[in-house]
Amino acid sequence: MNSTLIGVAVSPVNMEDRKNLGIRPGDTVRVHQKIEEKGKTRLQVFEGTVLARKHGTEPGATFTVRKVASGVGVEKIFPLYSPLIDKIEIVKRSKVRRAKLYFIREKVAREIKRQMRRMTLVSLGTESEMVAAARAEQEAKDAEEASKRAEEEARAAEEAAKAAEEAVAAEATPEVPAEESKD
Repeated sequence: MNSTLIGVAVSPVNMEDRKNLGIRPGDTVRVHQKIEEKGKTRLQVFEGTVLARKHGTEPGATFTVRKVASGVGVEKIFPLYSPLIDKIEIVKRSKVRRAKLYFIREKVAREIKRQMRRMTLVSLGTESEMVAAARAEQEAKDAEEASKRAEEEARAAEEAAKAAEEAVAAEATPEVPAEESKD
């Protein structure tokens, strides 16, 4: 009594399309993943190089994608038939001679170390020392300008005080009329 189910969907994903996609290590793929936040779903794109493909075409098949984001390597393992993956695009195919490209992790680290060895120091002073020296010079200039302004204000105040004293003295001394001559 062998019964076959015809027309019954085991997964909401079209499994034949994903199986025939033929993702291989070395491919650069763009994975559109559904992410649910606060009751809403949005698509997030993860683009990188396929490092490995595991478990062939069986329902538990996975593939590992690696990308460098902000100078940090990020790897994600995606189930091939996951309904959370909206679509998979193959951007570029590369010919590789390995089934698993895990050596790329160490290769990137070696390249960074090599670049660090080639780097040379441009100046012996650190940036904070240079900034501190520039700030000290600016503060000295500002202090000089402030002292000049203070001296000018003091002179102006002195002159105003002298003028006020002369005005007060002029008002305080009554004018004596010149003596009239008696003829």
